[in-house]
Amino acid sequence: MEGKNVTKSRLSESPIFADIPEEILAELFQIAEDKVFPARSAIYSQGDPAESCFIIISGRVRVFRKGKKDVVTELVRLGPGKSFGKMALLTGHSRSSSVEALVETRLTVISKDQFDRILKNYPDVSLNMLKQISWWLYQYGLKLEKETERRFLAPGFSWFDLIAILGLSLLFGIIFNMSNPNGIKLIPKSWSGETIATISTSEAMVKYTEGKTLFVDARPSFFFEQRHIKGAINLPLALFDIIYMMEFSETDRNKEIIFYGRNISRLYDEQVARKFVLRGHRNTKILHGELVEWENSGYPVEP
Repeated sequence: MEGKNVTKSRLSESPIFADIPEEILAELFQIAEDKVFPARSAIYSQGDPAESCFIIISGRVRVFRKGKKDVVTELVRLGPGKSFGKMALLTGHSRSSSVEALVETRLTVISKDQFDRILKNYPDVSLNMLKQISWWLYQYGLKLEKETERRFLAPGFSWFDLIAILGLSLLFGIIFNMSNPNGIKLIPKSWSGETIATISTSEAMVKYTEGKTLFVDARPSFFFEQRHIKGAINLPLALFDIIYMMEFSETDRNKEIIFYGRNISRLYDEQVARKFVLRGHRNTKILHGELVEWENSGYPVEP
């Protein structure tokens, strides 16, 4: 009973039946049929024969057209109380657009015979129908106008334009990468052919326990702040000169220093270690297994 009351209420709210006497609505209510369409289901398709029109009781639908190249243009979205499918009944032509339910949608369906009888018997309905169709044509015209302007103003792109844009993007990317200290090195850079020794995680832990060895995290500060070996000093490559002058310039050149911090594209630990070697620090080593192996071994990290 509640569903029928909702249907009757929606019929009275529809602009088509505005100002229509109660007895006419009651008659229409008796002959109208309700149907429920699941979300994303087609109510009818462009080119289908026109057999009925619809009033939305609950839910939402979208009305759209598909062009020759399958370009879809959405015309309008409609909610409860709105109606659609009337024009094809008036003209006798097939459907000029498609309609699908955006969500589960309940519709009141008025067949062509019922529609024709209503128009013949109730001139006020015909007048309201014409007003609704005029409004729809106006909205449709605005939609087409905007679409035409968009296509007219949009610049045409050729394959040459696309290749040129990609080429320039790549060029600017390489320039930015080369000027950025944290960028990816396309060609590995080294200051000498000398190989820097590595130290295993377990051996490094022995040095850590003795407390005589410095541990240097060479990664950018963002990664260091997330997690690092407890007590390690952060010395990012981009800030090397400043931090070295403040923290290491007076450090004993024979003091053992263990470096760590690399990823798939950057050997931060090796690059920073080589800078130390160039400044006379010969007792430098690189941690084998990196922070991952250190942490997996249960050794101290922070925060």
